[in-house]
Amino acid sequence: MHNELTYDEIAFSYSPQVLHRGRPHVGIVGQDRALRALRSALRTDKPGYNIFICGDFGTGRLSALRDEVSSVIGDRRFIRDVMYVFNPADATQPVALVLEPGRARQLERTLSSLDETGFSSRLQQLISDEREDTVKAYLRSLLAAGYDERMRRCTIVICHGDDASRPFIIETHPTPSNLFGYCIADEIVPGSYMKASGGFLVLFADEFLSQDGLWDELKRHMDSTSMATKGGIVPDSLGKSSRVRPQAIALQTKVIMLASDDLYDELSDKDGDFLRLFKSSPQFDYRMEADENNISGCVSYLEAEAERAGKSLTDDALLCLLRYSSWFAESRDHLTSQLSLLGDILNEAASSRDERIITRHDIQSVIDERAYYIGLGEERINDEIASGDLLVAVDGMKTGVVNGLAVMDRGLSSFGTPAVISATVAPGSEGIVNIEHEAGLSGEIHDKGILILEGYLRKAYAMNFPLSIYAGICFEQNYSEIDGDSASSSELYALLSAIGELPIRQDIAVTGSVNQMGLLQPVGGINEKIAGFYHTCLRCGLTGRQGVIIPRQNVKSLVLSHDVEEAVRDGMFHIYAISDIEEGMEIMTGLPSGKRNAKGVFPAGTFNRRIEDRLKKLYENGKSS
Repeated sequence: MHNELTYDEIAFSYSPQVLHRGRPHVGIVGQDRALRALRSALRTDKPGYNIFICGDFGTGRLSALRDEVSSVIGDRRFIRDVMYVFNPADATQPVALVLEPGRARQLERTLSSLDETGFSSRLQQLISDEREDTVKAYLRSLLAAGYDERMRRCTIVICHGDDASRPFIIETHPTPSNLFGYCIADEIVPGSYMKASGGFLVLFADEFLSQDGLWDELKRHMDSTSMATKGGIVPDSLGKSSRVRPQAIALQTKVIMLASDDLYDELSDKDGDFLRLFKSSPQFDYRMEADENNISGCVSYLEAEAERAGKSLTDDALLCLLRYSSWFAESRDHLTSQLSLLGDILNEAASSRDERIITRHDIQSVIDERAYYIGLGEERINDEIASGDLLVAVDGMKTGVVNGLAVMDRGLSSFGTPAVISATVAPGSEGIVNIEHEAGLSGEIHDKGILILEGYLRKAYAMNFPLSIYAGICFEQNYSEIDGDSASSSELYALLSAIGELPIRQDIAVTGSVNQMGLLQPVGGINEKIAGFYHTCLRCGLTGRQGVIIPRQNVKSLVLSHDVEEAVRDGMFHIYAISDIEEGMEIMTGLPSGKRNAKGVFPAGTFNRRIEDRLKKLYENGKSS
């Protein structure tokens, strides 16, 4: 068939010419957009320019942050000592002093040396010698109040030496006390937020937001800091339950959160303060263009990882890792930016043998072993299909029944499996009934896909007569929620088959989203879906006729496992790429689609004529009843 892809069209590998073309890449690979946003945010020292870094684990977020912070962390304009001292006006609200670097220890020694003897004259001399206005003002307040033993005690929060840089703190255990400190009697124990004053505090959002109340407390501290930097005095920065309530520090803490895209969207939608407090959101992409620069960067990373393991990589091993990278990115034109995943495979291969050289065989063995480790679920499903416990046919013809394709996720791994979709039709006015929806097992996107099917029927057939139908669509032997629209083409095939009483092939599984015009749209997980149906057919017995139908746009996503490629090469498995539903129905039924003639009638012997005639008959039967 003209829609069938050849082996040359489905086989994919990188050419050796892509290796070692340019200079070795240094730094983060394929994240130019995110890095530019991050640099801009790190250099903007205004309230509200906290940073919410979005992206998946392994995309280099933390490494990029460390690299970029290193270029601004030494800016001594922002380096200050910070200490809390006795407040003679209110002992429960210690005063926060922001001092030139190195002054905190000096002032601590000065205050600890004060005693009642010669107090006034000593303070007057200190005031006369002092250069910093904030210290002068504080010493004058002590002089006006008179001697108090408590003025000798103070708490240094930040203290810098001559070679100090701005604080950069990663809080890995964000409890209220670790983040915001606490007080014991009159002693102030600072938390990481306070210690990071003038610098950067890094939080992992998932861990942080799992603690009840921390998010609201953080917002309160960020607002208190902003008010303090503008000259306001904001007390109670260590918690409302503390008897001692220190002033907020008039020195900005730039909070940097690492989180997923989904969490960013959720906070943007549900929290009115979020975008005001986090004005920068660098987004680290999960994939990158497979261009010369990014390939060079990926190769440099892999070679460095191999060197750290005391090994070296052959060119074939590198090409195998690049191919796996494109498989993970689901695109021949892209690589995954989660380079740590490739590093894991490399390190497993390095540990598998004592040889100093890592070959393509070593890399492929790790990939195959990983597939075996997580293959229990797929194996059990295929065993149930082979035994007849799951009613999935991979040969023959049936009416109103089609093999769709689903993806089952398990951690970072996933596998495809056939999903039987059935449709029944009778006269009526209810339209298309989504049985999954009626059972509470259908998500909103899947519900929308069902409504699109009704729009297609009206557009394609019921333009001159009312669409009068009662149709039920069901995912057979499914007991979990279904969402997404990647099965909408499968549902439409089953529905058209049931309406026209047209048997369709069971040795062909289908996937693809469809619009009201009947045009196919690309879907995700295409490689897993194809491999999943191939493995089912292999378990039940290959006939040489079995295969899958995919949207034509998904051809650029094909990075298939080698066993599937070989089956296609040997003519034992087939992959068809189509653009619309009619092309798919021709393959599934073996009948031509046919085009309307000048009178608007489909030719006899076409599946379109059969379906339209049956819809008219359903309408007439519905009227008579």
